[in-house]
Amino acid sequence: MPDLAYRLSLYEQLEGLPAGLTGEILNGQLYTQPRPSGPHGHVESMLAGELVPPFGRGRRGPGGWWILIEPEVHFVRDQEVAVPDLAGWRRERMPLIPQGHRFEVVPDWICEILSPSTASRDREIKLPLYAWYGVAHVWLVDPQRRTLEAYELMTTEAGQPNRGDWRLVIAAGAEECVRVPPFAELDLDLAALWV
Repeated sequence: MPDLAYRLSLYEQLEGLPAGLTGEILNGQLYTQPRPSGPHGHVESMLAGELVPPFGRGRRGPGGWWILIEPEVHFVRDQEVAVPDLAGWRRERMPLIPQGHRFEVVPDWICEILSPSTASRDREIKLPLYAWYGVAHVWLVDPQRRTLEAYELMTTEAGQPNRGDWRLVIAAGAEECVRVPPFAELDLDLAALWV
């Protein structure tokens, strides 16, 4: 006799996660993680506080960006779903923020804040995934090591995303003050990120 039991899709499983867990569907597998630690949340808040005024609001900066904390990015609707710590879109590419929770325009920039439980996933699964879908810039910030790595997606001779090759643009840490693409107009004081 056939099994007629209904099986939840991965996205239905993601939506059914208990409060306090964040879920992502990466390469056909559901991953979960608890809410971030204090140092992680501090880095996330400080980066948003540094970037939103000049790039999101145009205060002493060029404006023209949407910068959001933990958006649900659907590279393929309900099948390839990432929740980066921070993501940014140029407003010329995404003129309006979606009314729902699904962001289906590929971000121009993503920042992942590494933790011991997520660092290998961020580097080994998400970084290649972001390259495949054409995210132009990715930052990896490590609160424990007090480092920031900024990557830029390589392009072909025709200017198209190479879909796999990253170029390390900046590796900085501790108390350095850096200008990091795509927000190179800002002097980013890394010391303010660490607790």
